[in-house]
Amino acid sequence: MQKYKTYAAGYLFLLPWFIGFIFLYLSPIIASLYLSFTRYDLLSAPQWIGFDNYKTMFTDDYRLGDSIKVTFKYVLLSVPFRLAFALGLAMLLNQGMKFLGLYRTIYYIPSLLGGSVAISVLWKQVFDKEGLYNQGLSLLGIDGPNWIADPHYAIFSLIGLSVWQFGSVMIIFLAGLKQIPQELYEAATVDGASIFRKFARITLPLLTPVIFFNLTITLIQSFQTFTKAFIISGGSGGPINSTLLYSLYLYIKGFTFLDMGYASAMAWLLLIIIAAFTGVLFLTSRYWVYYSDGRD
Repeated sequence: MQKYKTYAAGYLFLLPWFIGFIFLYLSPIIASLYLSFTRYDLLSAPQWIGFDNYKTMFTDDYRLGDSIKVTFKYVLLSVPFRLAFALGLAMLLNQGMKFLGLYRTIYYIPSLLGGSVAISVLWKQVFDKEGLYNQGLSLLGIDGPNWIADPHYAIFSLIGLSVWQFGSVMIIFLAGLKQIPQELYEAATVDGASIFRKFARITLPLLTPVIFFNLTITLIQSFQTFTKAFIISGGSGGPINSTLLYSLYLYIKGFTFLDMGYASAMAWLLLIIIAAFTGVLFLTSRYWVYYSDGRD
């Protein structure tokens, strides 16, 4: 009887989480699945239309194809650059320098602010035709383009802002670097190993679990990016759909055109895409992720 009382107490403490999960997560997920098979404009009752939304997605909506291409480009460029930049700074901060805590805080600030509307607005001003970035280029005699309005460069302003939000990834890398035994580096130094060889043979293999974690989380977050694209493009995804990330187009369909049934179908397609990429990472992790306890 005492065992059941203990279980009851545990479930009682978990009850608020279960309630929140059911009403804030599970119920909306089930509702969106139902709505994806309906025509729903938020103002009238949903009308069942079967697979019409999905047929339209794959046959008639050219902007959906554009948004997928832009999103893939954004993810494939922003994720590796963000991870590489964060790892480089983490290794720099791992050298035992003074005021390490202060440097960690300073470098972490962009991650705290980077997703906000205010920072996105500021970023838009910096990369405008007369913005701070072009003013710096003008000192070198270079006439920079309008990085926001030029379709050839607009996506790179979003990628730059994403890379700038490296703080949380860097902190996790730094924690992983702290766990690598220094004796391994000392032994490699005695054997005459160079800095690059120590990085390739010691740091990188022992850091692969942390790289795998950061890669998975950053990949999922990148597919869901919305605020930056909405603010910098003015909510349109322009110019010429060059910043039309998938989440932004989903918002446009659902809340601008009030086609919430179609937006729900888009949300489920996004879920499948993210699940596929995440599944590939987990399936391939056994070939490149090294655990010190021998697991792969």
